[in-house]
Amino acid sequence: MSAANTASPNEGAGFDEPELFSVRYQPHRSLGPRGFLVVMGIIAGISFVCGLAFLMMGAWPVFGLFGLDVLAIWWGFRLNFRAARACEEITVTPSVIRLRHVTADGTEYREELNPLWTRLTCDAIEDFGVQRLALEMRGRPYVIGSFLHTAQREELAESLARALAEAKRGVARSAV
Repeated sequence: MSAANTASPNEGAGFDEPELFSVRYQPHRSLGPRGFLVVMGIIAGISFVCGLAFLMMGAWPVFGLFGLDVLAIWWGFRLNFRAARACEEITVTPSVIRLRHVTADGTEYREELNPLWTRLTCDAIEDFGVQRLALEMRGRPYVIGSFLHTAQREELAESLARALAEAKRGVARSAV
């Protein structure tokens, strides 16, 4: 799962049972805060120079419209950065599947599913790959990996299917 940010959500938590699978995903953003400032500086500079040219020609209302363009682009980037705050955590143990989804506005949803009654469903199109990935329990789907790229969804599906199969087989415990 190379392109997404992955980390163990329960590192050092000290759970009694082994974790069969644990992953945390966040949407990938290629533009960081410093790059954002550079891009906005370039856009503002070009807009100011072009607006100044129109101001010198006597078309003073155009100068203000160039400022509105910069404001609209800034607002679009801010919305994009806000959406990047979303994340998903999935932890599979032999007795429970823990799902944690945090939306862009900070709302957190948690679910605990029984791995014995949960199945993984993949809606795939032959030419385009996995389009939708969900864990289903009692007929209720819990969509996961919605912001991931198709290849990442396929990789998540394979890893999660292995972990679910292992959880359904049970964990071999020593009789000490």
